Amino acid sequence: MLDDASSTTALPWFARPAARSWTCAPAPAGVRDFHAALPGYAPTPLTELPSLATELAVGRVFVKDESSRLGLPAFKALGASWAVHRALAERTAAEPVTLVSATDGNHGRAVARTARLLGRRAHIFVPRGVHPDAVAAIAAEGAEITRVPGSYDDAVHQAAEAATIAADAILIQDTAWPGYETIPGWIVEGYSTLCVEIDEQLAAAGATAPGLVAVPVGVGSLAQAVVTHYRGRSSAPAPALLSVEPEAAACVIESLTRGEPVSVTTGPTAMAGLNCGTPSSIAWPYLYGGLDAAVAITDAAAARAAGDLVELGVSAGPCGAAALAGVRAVLAGEGADERRETLGLGPTSVVVLLSTEGMAANPHGACP
Repeated sequence: MLDDASSTTALPWFARPAARSWTCAPAPAGVRDFHAALPGYAPTPLTELPSLATELAVGRVFVKDESSRLGLPAFKALGASWAVHRALAERTAAEPVTLVSATDGNHGRAVARTARLLGRRAHIFVPRGVHPDAVAAIAAEGAEITRVPGSYDDAVHQAAEAATIAADAILIQDTAWPGYETIPGWIVEGYSTLCVEIDEQLAAAGATAPGLVAVPVGVGSLAQAVVTHYRGRSSAPAPALLSVEPEAAACVIESLTRGEPVSVTTGPTAMAGLNCGTPSSIAWPYLYGGLDAAVAITDAAAARAAGDLVELGVSAGPCGAAALAGVRAVLAGEGADERRETLGLGPTSVVVLLSTEGMAANPHGACP
């Protein structure tokens, strides 16, 4: 059972302090070397923002800025490129292949870009709520687009069905379910490069190991990669890990509260890239075991955080800014002292916020 240290306030919050002692196997070696060999690879910035450290009453705050990753405005290219590489390695080189995926925007564009660069076809399923500019960006990569008049989960279901019917199709989906777990696992492995970069950049900045890492969550694949990185090693102190999701799609908090993965009915949110109703099946054990806490935030909080980050020189849309909004919610208001103690944060702690996408990924304020 989880040790529920939830506050008595209205903040949608769940905590399990015992998570810092949970361990898992580390990510495989070689992923960073693969990415480093790709055209246009460079580590994304880890930007220190002293004004946020003052606001949050901690030692140092760093933002991992994923607004330009391998030529795209979000981190998703890391997972898509590695997964496609692994999937195609199992096919004959001359064999025709169509890469199929469902997306709220960023992942689908990453799959489509990877397909274009490799001379392959892509077929992307897009649910309602994705801004037309985001859909146009996927189409500009040469992908076939199918619009789904339903939720993200509906789009995933249709993409999976289409990939089953087409003989030349490979489903490159960044969520897993029983019977479909290998490729989502490769996508998670791809995200490990982001965490390795953070280690190197903190060391270069003369910073201590992070006391808290905050990560936005949809189905939880990036969070799985973060948990794997920080719970899969024994040499460094284990940081507290906080997941942040929209109140309109809080499937992780609901699952943690119940102690098992559940689906929730999602509602409209500007954090469209996090508008997911079901945790990934392979992510769930990592979220359940390795997350110290989870919080859900409002669109208004995400919008404010995005605006503040932009003013501080970090390009961020609502999804990327969710990490800041979540930490602000946890460390302010009634019950904040209790939550700060639960996370082990003090005046010298280092906080790392993962800003998963930039403004260009969020036309007119709606995250893809």
